[in-house]
Amino acid sequence: MCGIVGLMVRNQKLASSLGKLMLPMFNCMAERGPDSAGLAVFHEPLKKNLRRYNLFAPSREFDWTALARSFKKQTGSDCEIEPISNHAILISSITPEKMRAWLTQTESRLLLLSTGKQIDIYKDMGDPKEIARRYNVAELSGTHGVGHTRMATESAVSPAHAHPYTAGEDFCLVHNGSVSNPYMLRRKLEAQGLKFETDNDTEAACRFIEWRLREGDDINKALSTVFREVDGFYTLLIATADRLTLVRDAFACKPAVVAEAADYVAVASEFRSLAHLPGIQNAKIYEPLPEETYSWKL
Repeated sequence: MCGIVGLMVRNQKLASSLGKLMLPMFNCMAERGPDSAGLAVFHEPLKKNLRRYNLFAPSREFDWTALARSFKKQTGSDCEIEPISNHAILISSITPEKMRAWLTQTESRLLLLSTGKQIDIYKDMGDPKEIARRYNVAELSGTHGVGHTRMATESAVSPAHAHPYTAGEDFCLVHNGSVSNPYMLRRKLEAQGLKFETDNDTEAACRFIEWRLREGDDINKALSTVFREVDGFYTLLIATADRLTLVRDAFACKPAVVAEAADYVAVASEFRSLAHLPGIQNAKIYEPLPEETYSWKL
């Protein structure tokens, strides 16, 4: 039993309040997932060839200023760094391949949580409410975001195993349920040269969908392939640079509810996570159907 939430603001006046609106949604799902939690937020894209690299350190005393100095000296690339506790956003023009190589050689203790021009990810083990407080979720702004509270039913409880899972750039996924054929998916993807970071079933689904998109499928075609090739019980909420997408398996036994209003689209595992939203009494509220793709674009 995990909790998922998602919010896309249609009224850009609400962008500065994205975190404030998502915080009660996120906290409300804390009891569904007490082991770990995370949140992804998407912003307006960075200019030119800059990227956002979200980093996680095992210690809250990690010296991010020293990391930035080392990064500039060893890579020859300039950067900006925005630390908060054991998390930091490093903005640079360095390529993802060079960033991963540098981290492996220099700071293997760090987790690279996400890469892209628009995405930031915050996640950790422990009480979701404490994680939200530590990372100042209420102060986050952006166009859309997704969150997850995890109750681990397989694989380890660790920051790397917490959701959202990412693949590629500006792509992430949160999942409630269980994929029953993750190793079949892994073998298929590893044969295509893809590498995995955990043994979690959600990572297999995440990388499978991102791979199909990278191969040229649109979101509807990619998810029609998911319905054929991904076995198990699942509700998946996918976030990309300009879109939120929701799907449920053929039995739809993992809960989900959607609220569509003039100013926003909101998704959660339970309606109580949506009850505080402005104008919710006038929103179109419904339960998504099994094996149907629901997608909302900015």
